[in-house]
Order: sequence, then C-alpha cells, then structure tokens
Amino acid sequence: MHKDITKHPCFNKETAGSCGRVHLPVAPKCNIQCNYCNRKYDCVNESRPGVTSSVLKPFQAVEYMDKVLAKEPRITVAGIAGPGDPFANPAETIETMRLLNQNHPHLLFCLSSNGMGILPYLDDIAELGVSHVTITISAVDPKVGAQIYAWVKDGNVVYHGEKGAEVLLDRQLRAIKGLKERGIIVKVNSIVIPGINDEHIIEVAKVCATLGADIQNMIPLKPTADTPFSHLSEPGRETVLPLRREGGEFIEQMTHCKRCRADAVGLLGKDQSASLCGTLQACSKLKPLEAKLARPHVAVATREGMLVNQHLGEATSFQIWSEADTGGYRFIEERQAPEVGCGPQRWADLSDVLKDCRAVLSAAIGETPRMTLEKNGVKPYVVDGVIEDALRFVYEGGDMNALKVRRTGIGGGCAGGGGGCG
Repeated sequence: MHKDITKHPCFNKETAGSCGRVHLPVAPKCNIQCNYCNRKYDCVNESRPGVTSSVLKPFQAVEYMDKVLAKEPRITVAGIAGPGDPFANPAETIETMRLLNQNHPHLLFCLSSNGMGILPYLDDIAELGVSHVTITISAVDPKVGAQIYAWVKDGNVVYHGEKGAEVLLDRQLRAIKGLKERGIIVKVNSIVIPGINDEHIIEVAKVCATLGADIQNMIPLKPTADTPFSHLSEPGRETVLPLRREGGEFIEQMTHCKRCRADAVGLLGKDQSASLCGTLQACSKLKPLEAKLARPHVAVATREGMLVNQHLGEATSFQIWSEADTGGYRFIEERQAPEVGCGPQRWADLSDVLKDCRAVLSAAIGETPRMTLEKNGVKPYVVDGVIEDALRFVYEGGDMNALKVRRTGIGGGCAGGGGGCG
C-alpha cells in the first residue's frame, strides 16, 4: 500500500497542525538506565518520555487504536515509544506492529528506541512496513556516555561505565546504518544535558549524519525527581538554539518537539492524552475474548451465501465474514466444519476452527453445541434472514426483534439428532 510518508508530524513540521500521532504503550521493560529517566511517576498533565497512564498488551493496543481513530480521524501515525524500549519487549512490539498492519494498513508505523536491542529485528521492521524509526543517541564518545548511562543490559549481562556506553554506542551506530540500508527514515534524538554533553552534541550530529540519519532532534533535559540529574537545570533557548543552528550545518534539525509521553495521542499542538486517559485505561483491562481484535470475524451457516438458513449441525462448511475498512462487510473465506458423528468433541473442534470468530450465525442450534461454543468464546445466534442484516446486529447492536435475530435457543426442526446439531 502506498503511504504518504510526509504525513508524519514529528518528521515534517508542515503537517504538525493537520496530522496526528498515537503512541501505543506496549513496551514496559527497558535495557538501559539513563541518569535522567524515572518512569515511576505519572501525571496526565505532564509531557515527558517514559511515562504512561497504562500499559497495553498488543490486542488491547489495536482495540485502543480503533477507539482513538473514531474520536480523532486526523491520526496518521501509530508509534511505539515505551514506556521502556520497544526492543527490550520485542515480542510485544512485533505483534503490535503485525496487528496494526492487519487492521490499519493505511497508517504510518513508527518506533522510538535507544538502539540497544534493535539489530536482530531490522528485517522484521522493514517487512512490517515501519517507515520511521527514532534512535536516541546523546553521546558518540564512551567517556561522555558513561556519565549519561548508569548501566546497559545486553541479554543477561549488565555493563557499567565506559564499557556499557561503548557497547550501546556500537549498537546504535550499526542500527542507523542497517535502517538506512532498508530504506527507513531515521531521526536521532539527542538529550542536551548541561555540563555533560552540551559541548559534545555537535559531534553527535556529525557522526550520525555520516551514517545517513535524516534528522536530529536536540531535546533539552527535563530534570526529573529521584534521578542523578535531578539537580541540573533545564537548558533554555539561549543554549539550545545555537546548538541547533550549528548542528543544522550537518543534519536537518527538528524544532517543534513536544517531548511526548509514551501514551501521547492527537496533534502535536493539541495532545489528547488526558482526555483519552479513561479510554486507555479501559482498554488495558480488556480480556482477550472481550477485544474485538482478538475475534474480528463472524461465521455463517448458509446454503447459498445470501441467507442464514442452515442448522449448525447440518453445515459442512461456514462462511467467514468481517467488517470492511470502507464500511459494510466482506466475505473472507469458507472453512470446513469438523466431520459429523464425533459427539461433543465435534463442537470443541468447531470452536477451534472458529477461534478468531466472535459469533456464529445459524438457523438452529442444539444445547450442547451452544454451551460448548459459548464456553470457548464464540457466541451462537439463531437467525432468520439476510446475512448482512445479521452481521450488522452482531457488529453494531440493535433491536433483535426488528432484525429477526434470537440469541441462542433451538430453532424449529432441530431435535438434537441427525446431523449432529445436538
């Protein structure tokens, strides 16, 4: 799918007032400890990296994405920026990106990482269509880096001091090179820390530019309580602007950063993290079977593909339907039903066949299959009517009587024998 990569508001200032982003907080663990970072505290009115009101699982993140897009259709970018590091949580990160690809392929996909754990996943990132990646690099000299990072964790090994900074720097520089080889746009975030790296930050710009990085974001330190750098002052415009001008001679500079939270959402200048906090927290409590994403489809017992007109036990196959991105519903595929005559095991097997379906529609159903399917998360409906009318009821709700849909129960002529529907 062709995507307009200019619609990333962090990489293109011109779109910051018309295109929004959402950060999906699915990555709680981190593999380095920066001396300016404390993820313990969260205030919904505070905007700084590393904080979020809730942590989501991948299926919850895409459910949240659905709700965000319904409220703010100007969102063009889905990103993962913590609250830890995406590649200290690679399984969650890759699964979230996979599900986003499946459900919202029109969005731009973005990741923000310290670069420590990203190398094994470069091909995955490219294959999943991630177009923008940010690597945070605040030093290109291990002596300087040793003052910024308390420790660096490589698998089960923890490094301190210059050795840790050296290992991290090697991974970061190789990450930029590998990302650019795969055609991915790279931004470098550099934290400006007074007395630590403020006289070194231009060297960061030079080195990253030689590796092909596209843009640098010099971010003033935000002193945070209970960190080694809490006593430092936040550098002002008189410090940062000259650095950006000098750095701009080597690499394009970002000048409109809002130091976004790990659950930031909305336009850069009109963040809606606070107003959507309740939605985020509600999604974080969803169980797998409650999330639409976990079971996006509906199975239908039909003879000709227009009406729901087969008893569950008589159906030798089921049509699988889902919501269409453009509205309405679309036929996905046909799936074979388990063989007749297997007793109760047949319904357990059918539950497995329909494991990605939230409901099954049929003209009649017996009590045993009804109970088995419901136990396994597939809601059976007895329906008399057109498939699309019934699908509308399942997906959108409505008046059961008006739609001639009866939840469960046994339809006429289904006595529980014969074709195995009992």
